[in-house]
Amino acid sequence: MAILGTLLKRGIRLTNAVQRRKKLNPFKAQKKTLLRLVEKARHTQFGAKYGFDEVLREGHFGDQRAFYDAYKRLVPIYDYNKIYGEWWHRSLAGEKNVTWPGRVKYFALSSGTSEAASKYIPVTKAMSKAIQKTSIRQILTLGQYTHLPASLYEKGYLMLGGSTQLNAREGHFEGDLSGITASQIPFWFQRFYKPGPSIARERDWGTKLDEITQQAADWDIGYVVGVPAWIQLLMEKIIAHYKVKTIHDIWPNLAVFCHGGVSFEPYKPGFEKLLARPITYIETYLASEGFIAYQTHPEAEGMQLVLNNGIFHEFVPFTEANFSADGVMVENPQTLMIDEVEEGKEYALLLSTCSGTWRYLIGDTIRFVSKKRAEIVITGRTKHFLSLCGEHLSVDNMNKAVELSAREMHLNVREFTVAGINHDPLFAHHWYVGVEGDDVDADQLCNRIDAHLKELNDDYATERQHALKNVFLTVLPAQRFYDWMAAKGKMGGQHKFPRVLKKEQIKEWEAFVAAGTPSIHPDK
Repeated sequence: MAILGTLLKRGIRLTNAVQRRKKLNPFKAQKKTLLRLVEKARHTQFGAKYGFDEVLREGHFGDQRAFYDAYKRLVPIYDYNKIYGEWWHRSLAGEKNVTWPGRVKYFALSSGTSEAASKYIPVTKAMSKAIQKTSIRQILTLGQYTHLPASLYEKGYLMLGGSTQLNAREGHFEGDLSGITASQIPFWFQRFYKPGPSIARERDWGTKLDEITQQAADWDIGYVVGVPAWIQLLMEKIIAHYKVKTIHDIWPNLAVFCHGGVSFEPYKPGFEKLLARPITYIETYLASEGFIAYQTHPEAEGMQLVLNNGIFHEFVPFTEANFSADGVMVENPQTLMIDEVEEGKEYALLLSTCSGTWRYLIGDTIRFVSKKRAEIVITGRTKHFLSLCGEHLSVDNMNKAVELSAREMHLNVREFTVAGINHDPLFAHHWYVGVEGDDVDADQLCNRIDAHLKELNDDYATERQHALKNVFLTVLPAQRFYDWMAAKGKMGGQHKFPRVLKKEQIKEWEAFVAAGTPSIHPDK
């Protein structure tokens, strides 16, 4: 009998019962969070320059919203290039008390999916603690999933991320956030953690997958955590190595997959072919800038924003009034607090955090599915959408169209990307879809994706009758996408293939594809 598991499950259920009695007040939680951040950073160089003392006074003595009015008035909005150029480069050089008290010893390397050069995102001690705290909260929400057996709480927890062997550079360490957090796992969790410290230090992604595969049969895994594409690759590798039919032949107790980074829906049909039975999927939103949101209960349509643990959220309506056609934000956009948003509308996200991030445009766009519960879904990136001629095609639209088409055609779509191109005298979209298996009808796939997009997006449907005259589609082996990422040094960890290619990326990708696979242009 799983005595420890039974005790843990009872404890988790009791904790959840207590938490449910607390009424969520998003505005109060966020006000308290911002004032704590400002209080902590008031004596930093950033806090002194931008009047954090005044924000605090308004928070304590002004009317209900005075603190936010002051914060918006005094503190400018930043993107990465601006905040790094003015502030973070000094923290990287070892200077103290720049945007957060003390010296920053860890920096997460992040290029997102659109930038060529690495970004250096500060990860303070306060942020590391906040991520651990939110991770524990997420584990506690498993008590909401009453169908999970008590024995599950004693099983292994496989986290597939970057190397914990961080690069030491001039007084600081740098690496993937997943590697930084894994290197700081609490002692009490180490008995559950896989692949263990030795494999976790491995920097070569191929070697890491090989070593995990060799030891997989010795582990009793109940949870898997990671980016869908890499988890699916690992599971396929393990299945092939042991010559079994499903991953449950190796890990019979696998019951939960915590995924994040990209929409899981396009991967789901192919992923489920690797399973002997259904498992529970839990979505998370962990970025290099912090643990932003996670799914809190089985019926949730989205993920609940973390409102009371070191992150203050602002929301910029993702409209033409606030963003250019290329996704560049205007100088003084409209910004809203959590109580001012509306369900169903799209927003770009600004973060202020305990890593010394202030009014920072993270680059993601989200939509509220429940304002009362502060639940959101990620819809894409501010610069990852297609609007060559007013079609306003979001990544959310693309994911859904690919998912529906793949299900209808019984395809295992592993990756895809889209490029907006000039097609004299007008415009066209060129899709590249990575599919496992031969004999894929590219014409049919192209037509189905196009048809679904017309149903999902009225602007797209309109422009398909006017300026957007053509849609092309190239079917590729999924390995071509991974080869491209390997060539860019972006294998594994938190790296994702961009859903939208723009500018120089298009030329590079077209040249890469031309080396191996001819393009198919379906008749419309």
